Amino acid sequence: MKLTYTPKGVCSRQMTVEAENGRITDVQVVGGCNGNLKGIASLLKGMEVDQAIARLEGIRCGGKPTSCPDQIACALKQLREL
Repeated sequence: MKLTYTPKGVCSRQMTVEAENGRITDVQVVGGCNGNLKGIASLLKGMEVDQAIARLEGIRCGGKPTSCPDQIACALKQLREL
């Protein structure tokens, strides 16, 4: 399954998440902190979707109520519902 997600409240403009059999196969983010997001995407590959959501959900960026990792968790939740 593949989902393209438009994040809210962060610098990144678009996120694409893919999973197969409950495991993340790819994460791509347009915009945001390029190096950090590439690192996060690499670490998420092969991880169970539910485990990634549990680890990323609720992370904040500075004074913002969300962050790119939190928005990836939102995207993964939507993907899980497909």
